[in-house]
Amino acid sequence: MTAPPTAGRVRPARGHLLRWPVLALAVGAWELAARTRGSIFFPPPSRIARHAYDLWFSGPASHLFLTDTAFDTIGPSLGRMAAGFALAAVAGITLGTAIGRSRRAYALCDPVLQFARAVPPPALVPVFVVLLDFGTPMQIASIVFSAVWPLLVNTAEGARNTEPLRLEVAAVLRLTPAERLRYVILPSALPRIFAGLRLSLSLALILMVFSELLPGTENGIGFLLTDAQSRSDLLTVWAVLALLGTLGHLLNTGLLAIERRLLGTGRKT
Repeated sequence: MTAPPTAGRVRPARGHLLRWPVLALAVGAWELAARTRGSIFFPPPSRIARHAYDLWFSGPASHLFLTDTAFDTIGPSLGRMAAGFALAAVAGITLGTAIGRSRRAYALCDPVLQFARAVPPPALVPVFVVLLDFGTPMQIASIVFSAVWPLLVNTAEGARNTEPLRLEVAAVLRLTPAERLRYVILPSALPRIFAGLRLSLSLALILMVFSELLPGTENGIGFLLTDAQSRSDLLTVWAVLALLGTLGHLLNTGLLAIERRLLGTGRKT
């Protein structure tokens, strides 16, 4: 007996609804604990949210309610992150597909790929400081070089594990290499590609903030965090941390929505 067509849709919807009470319970417990303790080092989330609103989202409607501080901090950071992530995605998918299609290339490159992905991303930032000096090019380069490896490795694995039967059918149909890549290899590798994209997105966010903590940075979320720490502005520090968590969640949710759109609604998160 098969399940009704709507069963697969009801369960994910119910799971999404259950997340909100859990989140509300966690925030409520934080609020109660912070107000009970009354420490300036551990402010309640209501104060953090109010300060974040005044800092970034109390601007005029013509500016989408964003303040000048938001344009000076969130805008540059998201621009650097988007540029680094886009370059990493193009390089990772292109090189990963090329390596994964050739057994010899995969065997030769695999040790280098495993070595590169094992290096902690923040450890590479001093190298780019020496090569490119401080500034936006160094920040974007550090994001690209750190975010490219998970995507490259996952794409290569996905292309390498394409079902032989599909490749045999493509050969029988006399598909050109470009058609074989478009209709057989890339669709088979898409689940692994999206797994790599999610990992790369997280690394891009981490490296974006870390690169902005270095001297020579004049704007961005990381710069605001460093400036707030130097002034002992703990409320701004907490607001920045909450902003980073929210940005990470929203970006990951958007990527998951694209993945479900391309691969079907049956995939679990």
